[in-house]
Amino acid sequence: MLQQLLLTAPSTNSASFLLSTSTLFTGGFRNRNQRFSFSPPSSPSLDCIRCSISQSPAMEMKAESKKNDEVLSNCSLLSVRPYVAPSWASHLNPIPTHFSSLAHLVTVYNFGIMFLLPFTSGTFLICPTTPRSGSSVMIFQGMQMSGNKVRKLEFLIADALQQGADCIITIGAIQSNHCRATAVAAKYFNLDTYLILSTSKALVNQDPGLTGNLLFERLVGANVELVSEEECKNLKRDYLKSKLVAEGRKPYVIPIGGSNSHGTWGYIEAIREIERQLDTGIDKIKFDDIVEACGSGSTVAGLALGSWLSTLKAKIRAFSVCYDPDYFHKLVQGLLDGLHAGVDSHDIVEIQDAKCLGYAISTPDELNFVKEVPESTGVVLDPVYSGKAAYGMMIDMSENPKKWEGRKILFIHTGGLLGLYAKADQLGSMLGKCSRLDVNECVPRINGVRKMF
Repeated sequence: MLQQLLLTAPSTNSASFLLSTSTLFTGGFRNRNQRFSFSPPSSPSLDCIRCSISQSPAMEMKAESKKNDEVLSNCSLLSVRPYVAPSWASHLNPIPTHFSSLAHLVTVYNFGIMFLLPFTSGTFLICPTTPRSGSSVMIFQGMQMSGNKVRKLEFLIADALQQGADCIITIGAIQSNHCRATAVAAKYFNLDTYLILSTSKALVNQDPGLTGNLLFERLVGANVELVSEEECKNLKRDYLKSKLVAEGRKPYVIPIGGSNSHGTWGYIEAIREIERQLDTGIDKIKFDDIVEACGSGSTVAGLALGSWLSTLKAKIRAFSVCYDPDYFHKLVQGLLDGLHAGVDSHDIVEIQDAKCLGYAISTPDELNFVKEVPESTGVVLDPVYSGKAAYGMMIDMSENPKKWEGRKILFIHTGGLLGLYAKADQLGSMLGKCSRLDVNECVPRINGVRKMF
């Protein structure tokens, strides 16, 4: 399927690049009872990892980049620090006062991995250098395990700590990447986690097991509360919060996918990182488009708003993996209005439908695509988000070649690889078989027994 798509994809000077979001730090507190005190953010200084100054746009970006690079080496992970927004986003409201340092930054470009290169000869090439034509993928990544939720959680966890919370409540599907990342991040900061996970009516009364994200959530001691998908739709927002408050707890509620104003700042900030790297890199790439999966809205909202306000000015193209584009335009608009951005979502982001059979439901063609990409490139895509989005992008390239002709594209890999474990049975028949190595002839006998070592 991948080769068929490549043969029909536009054979032009377009380029598709891959960005994977940063990993969670795997350390922990030496003192498990460590707490944080907060003070109003000071003026930009080396005490703050995100600094903004007032100069001309070109000078500002270079000065910001230099100062940010200096403080990166001094900023310890798992710390809570004052936050200063980029100057081009300083008019938005609310602006977070603090962020919790969870992500490994700065994310590094890898120019050596290129793939998806259709050529007019009817073949495709895995190329270690910048291609002359066709589509290519450049890796810009930390560890792919953790995904896009880490950037949102930097602001959400800081807000929870600032409000004096002692536990986190959030909600998601049974294999929610967001819930797993939230449980791990919360544990780093000595916060308990309550996860409301929705599953089918037939399975809601059964133990969900230890597959994929569930294993991580239960390893870090998250309290897992199961509801049916029907119950989830009608669940009152503060039902669990009220129960915990009655028990004397101080819960902080994070919405599904971390999609609120604070979560949106995670990807406004990601645009600053992309902008800085492009400005300081030796290759001086200018992206025309940024492509990503759309699952809860705030990643798209942050990228679109940041790109529109900054010097990046790349077109944001999102592929929805669950609901229809109209639903997501309304959701993104709500997030933009919540920040008083003063812009229509239709003007800064294009959203296309890529859900196919539905959320987390894969067609054979989609799964085959998810299998063939790593076979050809070593780049592993998850089947729920980036896999569907990349597949949708390739289909659109083949059906609308003029739309993508000559464009340089940054594809954002949003992680979620633990979701592959839930598809193991479906993928099993597509993968190569293991074979028994015959060692009888090469293993000597010692006292009548064959011993390899």
